[in-house]
Amino acid sequence: MTDEWRGWQEAAETALYGDGGFYRSPEGPAGHFRTSVHASPLFAAAVARLLVRTAAEVGASCVDLVDLGAGRGELSAGVLAALPAEGGDGLTVRAYAVELAARPPGLDPQIQWCAKPPQGARGLLFANEWLDNVPVPVAETDPDGVDRYVLVRAADGAERLGEPVSGADARWLDRWWPSAGPGSRAEIGRPRDEAWAGAVATLSAGLAVAVDYCHLRKERPPFGTLTGFRAGREVRPVPDGSCDLTSHVALDACAVAGGRDAEIRTQREALRELGVTGERPPLSLASGDPAGYVRALASAGQAAELTARGGLGDFGWLMQRVPGPVVPAGD
Repeated sequence: MTDEWRGWQEAAETALYGDGGFYRSPEGPAGHFRTSVHASPLFAAAVARLLVRTAAEVGASCVDLVDLGAGRGELSAGVLAALPAEGGDGLTVRAYAVELAARPPGLDPQIQWCAKPPQGARGLLFANEWLDNVPVPVAETDPDGVDRYVLVRAADGAERLGEPVSGADARWLDRWWPSAGPGSRAEIGRPRDEAWAGAVATLSAGLAVAVDYCHLRKERPPFGTLTGFRAGREVRPVPDGSCDLTSHVALDACAVAGGRDAEIRTQREALRELGVTGERPPLSLASGDPAGYVRALASAGQAAELTARGGLGDFGWLMQRVPGPVVPAGD
């Protein structure tokens, strides 16, 4: 890390993924914040159900699961463990965990560890809280109404305004996040659009899903969403490698960049459609099967957290289907 002034995209890229960066640390994301994957095994079970449905849609008993931004492989392992109970007992799954950090010890040997998603995958590509960690430039409107890049100093997170935003970044702002006036800020999502389009393009057939904090054009936050997380707490974003750096995703822009028929739903809606409802078990179960009632009650509590308003349930699910030739079952 240096004291030079750099744009937020470059500074965050180094802080998160450079040598000694935040995502290179042994504990991984789970050591600093709790995602849906860590909140409950119900999440992985729901993804397993989605994988089974996708296998049926592409017409094959051998499918790919691409876990993009895999952390330490928790989702991939959870899906494989859940498959038999979710109707995937006879399904052959090639699982790929895509992550820049080194493969963690003890990970299921069925899971292939790779730095990039495989080309030509057929099945489900699932990116859980990946796009929010794709570094982006930050812009601020100066007193004269000019959008300028925000520069940051890695040592302490101090900021100052740089050159006017230009080129493709200016066109992105004009289309997706127009200025709300002097002092307003925006995260320029163009790199995320490109990253998502590239990810979707790796599928030969199946479904691509991005799950993340998000906002849509009609409700962009006027001062942006850039923040940091360390050891379970929100902290001031400083690009020195000591904390996560994240900002909400303009999922509507990503949807257009993906170039396919797209649907954006809340996690609450998506999980309920996959059978995660949060409904409490009937009290009659308590007398007939007390242990079963306790298990069902615990499961309902976990489901409620995954679908809660104002929490994980408000996450956006961008779902894009990639049509492909039907492959006979067994191929």
